[in-house]
Amino acid sequence: MQPAELRKVDPGGMYAHIRAFPEHIKQGIDIGREVNLETLQSADYRSIVVAGMGGSAIGGDLLLSYLAPELEIPFEVWRDYDLPSHAGQRTLVICSSYSGETEETLSAYTEAVKRGCQVLVITSGGTLSRRASERKHPALIIPPGLPPRAALGYSFAPLLIALGRLGLCVDHTNELERVAATLREIQVGQLIESENSRARFIAQEIHGSTAVIYTGGGLLRAAGVRFKGQICENAKQPAFCNQIPEFNHNELVGWQKHETAGGAFTVVMLRDEEEHPLIKRRFEIVTELLRSRKVKTLVVESEGESRLERMLGMVHLLDFVSFYLAVLNKVDPTPVEFINYLKDKLGKFRGMA
Repeated sequence: MQPAELRKVDPGGMYAHIRAFPEHIKQGIDIGREVNLETLQSADYRSIVVAGMGGSAIGGDLLLSYLAPELEIPFEVWRDYDLPSHAGQRTLVICSSYSGETEETLSAYTEAVKRGCQVLVITSGGTLSRRASERKHPALIIPPGLPPRAALGYSFAPLLIALGRLGLCVDHTNELERVAATLREIQVGQLIESENSRARFIAQEIHGSTAVIYTGGGLLRAAGVRFKGQICENAKQPAFCNQIPEFNHNELVGWQKHETAGGAFTVVMLRDEEEHPLIKRRFEIVTELLRSRKVKTLVVESEGESRLERMLGMVHLLDFVSFYLAVLNKVDPTPVEFINYLKDKLGKFRGMA
């Protein structure tokens, strides 16, 4: 796609933001290295909670998917106004809000302070940054000016580095640097410039239908959640996501009368080599079953030499898919008018209260 074409379909520059993901990771590593974590290093942690919403929370989801095999304490991503009941003085609460103004995250921050939790903030500024500064809570300050969903490299990499520095996981700095370099190398041709790229092909296969994304519960769980959100926000169309094996115990039956929906769905199965053998077999059976019911089904395999490369590589690929789907839908991928409308209505409601 030529620059003139890009400017026409993408005046907000989402294409450039997605393409910059590897560079954002590299800059995020430096942010994680440089933040002063002295006040957090002596705590005897018993749990980790990432409090955030939308694009500011997905970095926590990816951390959980990636670190699950090595974490020795519970880790959860909390999308609400308060905090889980267990959060207390031995909990590391990471408040993630790109703008620094997310009301749910500000509420969770207030609750974390009230309970005496150990607090780390990640934001580009705003109220959250100011409150953290006033209370001398460490803050990972990331660059402003992006749609929150386009700041994933900044919301993921600094947290991974910070958790390593706090001894809550091993040091993943070198691997993260290698993955950033690899993602940059594979962009040309495979994702961007080739008319036969995987991203373009997947977008064309989904176009005109509603994507239903299925993953295993392991490494690619968060990648599926991310892909659903990117389709909704970038391509301006609904998408849905579920996991095997849970999906097998209920939602699977919904496909029995698929023909009544007029073939309006495309199932996208995200697959990874580390799947449990029974998850692998479930995928095989379900794929065969869905195709027998004339359900359009795509299988997208992760690629890469390491778990981190496979996870972030899948995320990066699917981000481009969502962009090309926006192009096919003839919509500007950047604006999120319905979200802005909701915020405006909520603001007026608060003013009346």
